[in-house]
Amino acid sequence: METSEQDKDFQNLYQLIAAGDVRSFLDGMTRYASTTLSRVTGVRVECAVTLWRRKRALTIAGSSDNAVLLDSIEQSIGAGPAQASLEASAPVQLADAGTDQRWPEYCKDLSVAGFRSALGVPLSLGEDSSAALNFFASEPGSFTEDAIGEAEVFADMAAQALRLALRISTADLLADDLKAAMARRTAIDLACGMIMAQSRCTHEQAFALLMKASQNRNEKLHDVAEGIIAGIAGNKEATKTAFQD
Repeated sequence: METSEQDKDFQNLYQLIAAGDVRSFLDGMTRYASTTLSRVTGVRVECAVTLWRRKRALTIAGSSDNAVLLDSIEQSIGAGPAQASLEASAPVQLADAGTDQRWPEYCKDLSVAGFRSALGVPLSLGEDSSAALNFFASEPGSFTEDAIGEAEVFADMAAQALRLALRISTADLLADDLKAAMARRTAIDLACGMIMAQSRCTHEQAFALLMKASQNRNEKLHDVAEGIIAGIAGNKEATKTAFQD
């Protein structure tokens, strides 16, 4: 892969991060990977990726529906080049499904699907996550040393971009959790303020009343608080009756 092509692929990968969620990124990444290896090998190459987080496969994406189907063969059997590449931390090639003896069931299903060669390339993501690119070609011997080298270069770039995409995804989830927590906190503070105003008590006393109501009703604290806010908005007697259960 020439430097200009590497730069272009790298730029395209990072543009994908801003375009959507991790699944959208993976879809785009596999399409670029398919284009790259097809260009190098001179034959049509399909690509799929499986992402594991905490030893659980979470996302499967591919350059086409056919690629996802091919990748699912290995997932259902539990053995093949992609998983072997993760264990070896290095590319693992299946040169010819018609003669390879390592994964007989996988090779049989791959051949039935019309593909004869495959290549698994691991993506280095860190301790909590792992992933592998799975390349497929209809002709045996499609993945030469040059092709494997190009796949490794692309995998290095893809891993960098995917690590960033996962961090952003995690940060977004944390931000959503924080927003929800702040919303609950705001409701509790508002309810306490209303109780203080109507009962002429301290914040500590108002919070204690809120806690007592939560326990008596067996409801979450923020649910009781939201009920009081809604009730007071339409009925000033709501607070007085809220704590008489």
